[in-house]
Amino acid sequence: MDVDRSSGTNGTARGESGGLTDVRGLRVGHARVAGARALSGTTVVLAPAGGAVAAVDVRGGGPGTRETDALDPRNLVQRVEAVVLTGGSAFGLDAAAGVMAWLEEQQRGVRVGPDPSQVVPVVPAACVFDLGRGGDWRARPDAATGRAAVEAAAATAEGAPVAQGSVGAGTGAVIGSFKGGVGTAARKLDSGVTVAALVVANAVGSAVDPRTGALYGAYVTESADCPSPAVHAAAQLRLAEARERNGPAPLNTTLAVVATDADISRAQAHKLAGTAHDGIARAVRPVHLLNDGDTVFALATGVTPLDAEDPLALNEILAAGADTVTEAIVRAVRAAEGVDGPGGWFPSHRDLYGAG
Repeated sequence: MDVDRSSGTNGTARGESGGLTDVRGLRVGHARVAGARALSGTTVVLAPAGGAVAAVDVRGGGPGTRETDALDPRNLVQRVEAVVLTGGSAFGLDAAAGVMAWLEEQQRGVRVGPDPSQVVPVVPAACVFDLGRGGDWRARPDAATGRAAVEAAAATAEGAPVAQGSVGAGTGAVIGSFKGGVGTAARKLDSGVTVAALVVANAVGSAVDPRTGALYGAYVTESADCPSPAVHAAAQLRLAEARERNGPAPLNTTLAVVATDADISRAQAHKLAGTAHDGIARAVRPVHLLNDGDTVFALATGVTPLDAEDPLALNEILAAGADTVTEAIVRAVRAAEGVDGPGGWFPSHRDLYGAG
């Protein structure tokens, strides 16, 4: 597989790098399945040593996940060392095994014996459907892909920019009729808390308003830039051609990791994962369908305490989580690169509407 350590495609809007790694201690690595007819990959979010408080909320009707039950606040595991987002549908969940093996070698995981090496890494994972997007149905991530992605994450410097667009788990992503991908965004709140998100935008629904050509998410995160009617009409014709060539919309899924450096409980992290789904709903229409597997993970590194005197201190984190997910989807669509090959024709937003 190929390891992608390139910097992000889009400029920084907020925060230091404007992405998930603004939450200090988190690192992100991407790996791509090798081959001319492969269009899939894996993205790993690596927590600092000792792990991060984690939670998950699944809203889509067709999820493909691993170890998500461990994140229930009622269960034993308190922290996780990594989260895996992967292509390859359920086959691609094998990537988590490679991440587990690497973590075991680093003696990172739940201690289950007297020797420090006796650990069981708990690695939650979720997959998107991208089978056959490159033309080879069997070209999908495996344990080696997961290992390459976690090694890429570990090799980055703290706070390094996150590559966006057609990388990692977003390599074969499609959102509506457009090419999808990976996007990331961050906010630094007045309280000093950082909230950030990384998204793999791969949905049955569209990120583009069919009336105007503007990105739905841009209505929320910024002043939406509507293309001219002529440009939009030409784009709609090309999209209709692509849909006719590609056939029915396949299974899809949008995945996200929303993270904060706030010191929050697992129950509060679960609430953060749930409200972050609002960010998907603002940027993609329709959302959470039966052939989506929309899943949001929440991570908290616990560095910055919340105001103990304010029972509603979590609210600004919840609001920022949804906002960063929306912005990350906008960035993913804008950074994606179009594909025209044996697996289908998936033009990018930039191909049809230009940069902006």
